[in-house]
Amino acid sequence: MAERPSYPSIWFHASRPRTLPAAIAPVVAASALAWHDGLFRGWAALTCLGFALLIQIGTNFANDYYDFVKGADTAKRVGPTRAVAAGWVAPGTMRTAMLIVFGAAFILGLTLLEFGGWPLLVVGVTSILCGIAYTGGPYPLGYNGLGDIFVFIFFGLVAVCATYFVQAGSVTANAVLIAIGVGALATNILVVNNDRDVDTDRVAGKRTLVVRFGRMYAWWQYVVCLILAFAVPVLLWSRGFRLWVLLPLVLVPVGVTHARRLKTGRTPAELIALLGDTGKLLALYALLLGAGLLLSR
Repeated sequence: MAERPSYPSIWFHASRPRTLPAAIAPVVAASALAWHDGLFRGWAALTCLGFALLIQIGTNFANDYYDFVKGADTAKRVGPTRAVAAGWVAPGTMRTAMLIVFGAAFILGLTLLEFGGWPLLVVGVTSILCGIAYTGGPYPLGYNGLGDIFVFIFFGLVAVCATYFVQAGSVTANAVLIAIGVGALATNILVVNNDRDVDTDRVAGKRTLVVRFGRMYAWWQYVVCLILAFAVPVLLWSRGFRLWVLLPLVLVPVGVTHARRLKTGRTPAELIALLGDTGKLLALYALLLGAGLLLSR
């Protein structure tokens, strides 16, 4: 059992900060597009950011709890220590924390109804339910190869389009394109995570896409997601945006290096490092794309 850290460190660790760019990036990119279109609303953007972070953290707490209950997190796990599996947090406490965070997300999300009405309530409730269903419930998404689709939809399409919608009052083709790019890179965070855990997931009956189709499939999925993400700035430029929108392409060499590392890296330390770097790539992509959109105005 890992040495017990301080109580605040336990909860910071359980929030899985390496995954938080998946919550921040869509809000940054969508808000930059809203600014470009002359429709930016600061309070709505900040509320979306808070909601997205709470959904991500609540989902991470749910994963910590349900993966332990279902036997996916054991002493043989090669990734970062999980709070419940390590005995740092009782299962019931983690479950309560999950419910509190999701409850806070729901309450915060209610303040967005003035910007978009009841459709946002549907989006918010669905996001919370799917955050729990990712590893919990009778048909957990992450255990049945649907985790990648969940991430692409909710941390790409839903997060970007909803953030843009609360500011602009509609969803445009440009918002959907940006959502595809952000969602693709967010999905790559999960690809690396599942590649690292493939052996223990297989034993636990967690049938991720890597378990189903193998590590070479995971590599191809990672590469395709990179291609999708870097195609988005080019498509935006072709739709009339200024050359500034191509700023994210400076990250192409970084993406190529990451793909090479996924193909050759097999130790837990290598894949844990790549997981963090994949999150950083998403954050930089969103920042550069956002800057490009602002400069294209």
